Amino acid sequence: MKTTFDIAALRMIVTGVELGSFARAADRLGRSQSAVSMQLKKLEEQTGKTLFRRSGRGLVPTEAGDALLAYARRIIALNDEAAASLGAIPAATVRLGMPQDFAEDVLPEVILRFARKWPLVQVEAHVGRNYALWQDVESGLLDVAISFVPPTLQNHGVAIASLPLLWLGGKKVRKEPAVPLVLFDHPCLCRQYALETLEQHGPEWRIALTTPSLPGTWAAVRSGLGITARIKHRIPPGIADVRKSLGLPVLPRIDLRLFSGNALSPAASDLRDTLRAVVQAKLKACG
Repeated sequence: MKTTFDIAALRMIVTGVELGSFARAADRLGRSQSAVSMQLKKLEEQTGKTLFRRSGRGLVPTEAGDALLAYARRIIALNDEAAASLGAIPAATVRLGMPQDFAEDVLPEVILRFARKWPLVQVEAHVGRNYALWQDVESGLLDVAISFVPPTLQNHGVAIASLPLLWLGGKKVRKEPAVPLVLFDHPCLCRQYALETLEQHGPEWRIALTTPSLPGTWAAVRSGLGITARIKHRIPPGIADVRKSLGLPVLPRIDLRLFSGNALSPAASDLRDTLRAVVQAKLKACG
């Protein structure tokens, strides 16, 4: 009887090697770790070879494993090419992450430029809380991301810009004994910088609203509920820098960096370069 390899199992071992962890491969492929272990066991039973050996906490391919990996990559590439040519599935998927600050202008431009060059590649866009983005790249959940980073991460990723933080308020905001703040939920780097600055230099403050939503932040600030600390990018109408009028201390600058995974596909590499170019152009345009 001829041996027929399960392409899902082949995709699993290729993904596991690319990510450096079969646990990460399980997360990427939406499988349980027990299912991944069963797939590996079946491949070893079919080949009659030990395909991976333990090294520290991970597994590394044996000589037989390396040979199977080479064939697996070719089989997967041919399978995906055939499926894409028939419109069954996209040729590949790339995963992109960014903070909410860039969702309205950077994200559409990046996707549009990328789609012109890679029309068959699906883009998964993760727009959300900044604090987790660079970690998602390191864990293999994202291919590429831009993220605001604290000084402790200034040697990680690629520098995009160092941006001033501004105290932003609406037309109805008034000077109060305790400054009312509208902030993101913890953890948030802008929140951290704002509170540290007020603690060191005053004046007194109080939190009027916390939210995980940037549109919610802007709505609260515009209504006069309080002020917030954000970068000078896509500031909505009716909101302006209120530092001088309220006598507030200068906020520190915040670093924006680009993060990308190891061994990126050609499409993911192009997505990384496109993201960097678009972000830098948009930041330059807003001054």
